Amino acid sequence: MKEADARKRIEALRAEINRHNTLYYVEARPEISDFEYDVLHAELKRLEEAFPSLKTADSPTQRVGGAPLKAFKSVKHLRPMLSLDNTYSFDDLREFDGRVRKLLPDEDVEYVLEPKVDGCSISLRYEKGLLVVGTTRGDGATGDDITENLKTIPTIPLRLTADGNGRLPGFIEVRGEAYMPVEGFKKLNEERESRGEETFANPRNATAGSLKQLDSRVVAARPLAAVFYAVGAVEGRVFATQAEVLKALKALGLPVAARWWLCGGVDEVIAWSEELQRLESELPYDIDGAVVKVNSLAQWERLGTTAKAPRYAIAYKYSHEQAQTRLNRITVQVGRTGILTPVAELEPVFLAGSTISRATLHNEEEIKRKDIRVGDVVIVEKAGEVIPAVVGVVREKRPAGSHPFDFLKHLDGMCPACKGPVSRDPEFVAWRCDNIACPAQLKRTILHFAGRGGMDIEGLGESLVDQLVDNSLVGDVADLYALTVPQVAGLQRMAEKSASNVVAAIAQSRRRELWRLIHSLGIRHVGEGASRKLAGRFGTLDSFADADEEALIRVEDIGAVVARSIRDFFQNARNRSVIEKLRRAGVTMKRLSEEAAPIGGPFAGKTVVLTGALSGFSREQAQELLRGQGAKVTDSVSKKTDLLIAGAEAGSKLQKARTLGVRVINEAGFLAMIGK
Repeated sequence: MKEADARKRIEALRAEINRHNTLYYVEARPEISDFEYDVLHAELKRLEEAFPSLKTADSPTQRVGGAPLKAFKSVKHLRPMLSLDNTYSFDDLREFDGRVRKLLPDEDVEYVLEPKVDGCSISLRYEKGLLVVGTTRGDGATGDDITENLKTIPTIPLRLTADGNGRLPGFIEVRGEAYMPVEGFKKLNEERESRGEETFANPRNATAGSLKQLDSRVVAARPLAAVFYAVGAVEGRVFATQAEVLKALKALGLPVAARWWLCGGVDEVIAWSEELQRLESELPYDIDGAVVKVNSLAQWERLGTTAKAPRYAIAYKYSHEQAQTRLNRITVQVGRTGILTPVAELEPVFLAGSTISRATLHNEEEIKRKDIRVGDVVIVEKAGEVIPAVVGVVREKRPAGSHPFDFLKHLDGMCPACKGPVSRDPEFVAWRCDNIACPAQLKRTILHFAGRGGMDIEGLGESLVDQLVDNSLVGDVADLYALTVPQVAGLQRMAEKSASNVVAAIAQSRRRELWRLIHSLGIRHVGEGASRKLAGRFGTLDSFADADEEALIRVEDIGAVVARSIRDFFQNARNRSVIEKLRRAGVTMKRLSEEAAPIGGPFAGKTVVLTGALSGFSREQAQELLRGQGAKVTDSVSKKTDLLIAGAEAGSKLQKARTLGVRVINEAGFLAMIGK
């Protein structure tokens, strides 16, 4: 194909894909199947690779994520992103209406009611229709530049849709909320749990942790979406009402809430608030209430703002089962995965059939976002959670002289369970103890160490690990290798034969592949695939432990965040101490000769994907066999895939492989290639 023909086809494909994106994400009326969409996307990608000079920043192919950043830059908002005052009763809504009408005497007042999506506030700037920067809310005046992360969200257009006359605002700043759809959140947690990874507490935390990733490729793999509801600075357009703003945002190709209401007065606001709460379970996102805004933007100007919040809008928070009580102090507990969770110690209050004296505060960011302070009267809610949560503060009851809660100062920089160092985990918007011998997380650490993807110690299950730790027989993973048959046989439901089998299995694990040892250590962000690559690159645990960040980043798929996590792990003196105990216990610290990939063979150097069910192997067995023959096994099909092995009931991966022209074989062909 000539370049001129390629240009025409690329432009047509981009227009078609963008149209389908709008139909799917904004108007919720798709015209084609996912497979047909993938075919269009694959054709565009092939043409852009063949003609790289025709690739542009706003192409639909540019959503996959790029190289990791070292840090986020700060960006000042052209107009401040103010927070809203909250109310929890219809009486308060009527008082809000009274204040508005007092400031606007003899004027007609309409309101717009919108769902309050429980996500993370974002701001986007478009110049001549092209997305140029996207930021977090930050402190309201300045936010973090997360443009590359936001570009991966499919509901955010990289280029706005022009009106019927081809016109676009010369400049527009739009405000909205990034969120994780409820179904996407459930699926993400299921996948993480199946891989033995930490699960997210709720969709909002999952969204916040995703947007804080320095590696946009991680964000691209997350099921994020966005919805927009406001305009900041704008050039070339004038809006008269909030209702007009919502319609204009949708016309520009930006997703807005599917349900919002124009209300003639406060009675309609209350009626539609009740209707929205009734519809809560049917919405694709979590909401924690409704936002009520005066409709006229001219009236916004006359109403003005306080130092922190506008007078023309208020957030009506839904009450599930709530009570007010005083927050006496904040304590921090360490979970089984090392995450530090702040807990509110409350004056006892009766709520939903029981007396409540403790409630979760989730994490440091939630404390800052809600400005929760010791001594505050807080609103506690029990909405299906085992531990109730603090959902807000009654600010007018705040005692004089209170101070914002300083999480790190409260900890004195140490884990409350083991007094070891702690580090900030952006993934979970939380602080974490990285000490693999921390008593608060020891059981989980041992189970991971002994698991199938780690040292693969048969018989060392949850019940036995509980007893080993509870009876002080094991204080870290290295103590496993000092266990004797009489010690294990003395535990409940452990006869001498089963105890002998466990001790023998532990002994056999001394000689495991280096990648298993690396993975078993539980270094944050280092999964099985990364462990294999690190073992192949460094050859010994000592070389790996001593590698600097620059050397680590040179390893395939190891970015700045993972490299930093590895360095933090090995700079922890307690982790080094456990590794030395493992060495003294005889655990192999170097790559075994059988780990070296074969030079020849049909799979050597090939990128292979498995899909469907195989009759003669489990998925893990087939993957191990392929890796043993030098293959790189991945989970997704791309143009880099050399071979797809399709078992019974193969699905979308098989379709995608055929679309991309990837070679496909069945199980019989796989057996023939390995000589079985």
